Amino acid sequence: MYTETVMDHFKNPRNIGVIDEPTAIIQVGDPSCGDTLLLSLKIKKDKIVDIKYKIYGCAAAIATSSIASEMAMGKTLVEALKIDDDAIADALGGLPEEKLHCSNLAAGALRGAINEYRKSALKRA
Repeated sequence: MYTETVMDHFKNPRNIGVIDEPTAIIQVGDPSCGDTLLLSLKIKKDKIVDIKYKIYGCAAAIATSSIASEMAMGKTLVEALKIDDDAIADALGGLPEEKLHCSNLAAGALRGAINEYRKSALKRA
């Protein structure tokens, strides 16, 4: 049902936790399945220098959050915004149709955190 990459990220998730004094933090959820993702970022000079998450969800939700965190680490905000649900699913070698919403959760959280950071940066300017 799941690829080797999905199982690796499920069994050995990367970047779990919450950043102390994050630059951006957001919590998103999928009411249809109950998955919840808390994503925190440390951003310096418009670049993601640290990323951590806490996830409550199935194997696919854990794997998509893990690989999305690896994909975003070190990227500029413009580059990170290009990480969409298809890119996340592709990086995992695919997901079953009924689990594609998990990649959308991770991509949506990343976009949401970056957008919140940008809004707060405008307020500080």
